[in-house]
Amino acid sequence: MTAVPATGSHHDAARDAGVGSNARVPLADYLAGVLRGLRPLPPLDLEITAAHGNVLAEDVVGPGPVPAFDHSAIDGYAARFDDISDAQPGRPVRLSVVGDLVASSWRPVRLTPGTCFSVAAGALMPVSADVVVPPGMTDQGMAAVEVYHPTKRGHGVRRAGDELPAGAVLARAGAYVTPPLVSVLAASGIGHVVVRPSPRVVVIATGDELVDVGRASQPGQVVDANSHALTAAAAEAGAHAYRVGICDDDPEGLRGLLDDQMLRADLIITTGGTGTGPGDMVRRILSRSVVFSDLSVYPCSSLGYGTIGGANGANGVPIVCLPGDPGAALIGFEVLARPVIQLLAGADPVFRPSVRAHLLETVSSPSGMREFRPAYITERRGGGYTVMPLAGGPYTLSGLADANGLMVLGEKVISAAAGSTVDVIMLDRRR
Repeated sequence: MTAVPATGSHHDAARDAGVGSNARVPLADYLAGVLRGLRPLPPLDLEITAAHGNVLAEDVVGPGPVPAFDHSAIDGYAARFDDISDAQPGRPVRLSVVGDLVASSWRPVRLTPGTCFSVAAGALMPVSADVVVPPGMTDQGMAAVEVYHPTKRGHGVRRAGDELPAGAVLARAGAYVTPPLVSVLAASGIGHVVVRPSPRVVVIATGDELVDVGRASQPGQVVDANSHALTAAAAEAGAHAYRVGICDDDPEGLRGLLDDQMLRADLIITTGGTGTGPGDMVRRILSRSVVFSDLSVYPCSSLGYGTIGGANGANGVPIVCLPGDPGAALIGFEVLARPVIQLLAGADPVFRPSVRAHLLETVSSPSGMREFRPAYITERRGGGYTVMPLAGGPYTLSGLADANGLMVLGEKVISAAAGSTVDVIMLDRRR
């Protein structure tokens, strides 16, 4: 189910973005080149419960109205408004109760003047009835009932199509199938929808120095935090995420692992080995199929993107190569891997929402770099937002643990004063 490039290979798309040149590439240009080379995964038809969490591949149009028929919204007495309009506490209106209707009643019935039906919520409304009188406004009689208070015409009645008319667009292509939408679909008589499958994402950590969790780092050893965090991040983004674990700095081992994982993956994410040092195996092994870019992004200035497998990269599996520093890897995931996952899933938009917020503390930022700084954003009671910067730079990981947003400081910003307005990406930790 691998995504198909729009034209050429992902490798070409990355190069089109200016990747591989000596100058640092602006993030917007880089992302445009990468995403232009991708298409969503092929659609499939799923039962509505199984479709939950997936993205619709086409608009869904309601075949009929919701509600489907006029029915009582409350328990009470279905009556004609003209019969009860003069009711007063001292001069009640007396109506004959000619029958009981429950939610499972299906035969149409008609009211005659001076009569009513006892109805349960959900029951089909009698023809000519236009009000349901609550029991508390009556003496709650069984054969006959006295109505002490009038109520407005239409009270307690839900008419066919009140909520959604026939032919209404229930959801647009690109929308996620949520539990409320599942309910709307079911209420509309829709049992199946066409969705994009959730991308299958495989996460691989590389490095001889890595050891698994459950122990503390020692000289010569680093606990593999990245593969766990990135697998969780991919799952949060809506993917079926699989953590393969740690791959040593063994070229043949990495090649064999990638060959195995291509069969199960719509996207592969590696972490570590993206630099130019002697121990950076990922960059050396994948340099023919992956373009490694120097971006004007802080703190993850080096990212790799391309495809592996397929003929000359066409119809291959996209691969994202993230740095080994845990904080930089998570920022790299946000700026590159998450949009790729969203596009493969067919989501629209592919980027997280952002807002403008008033900065509570003065911060500095590296010149010529677009910094993504962990932050905590708060909605003000009178409207708008405030944002508190958290630990960034080499301490980005600890800052992210408390963040609900990413403050974005542009390439020309070297200092942002308290009280100024900055852009903040909203991090929804529920997805």
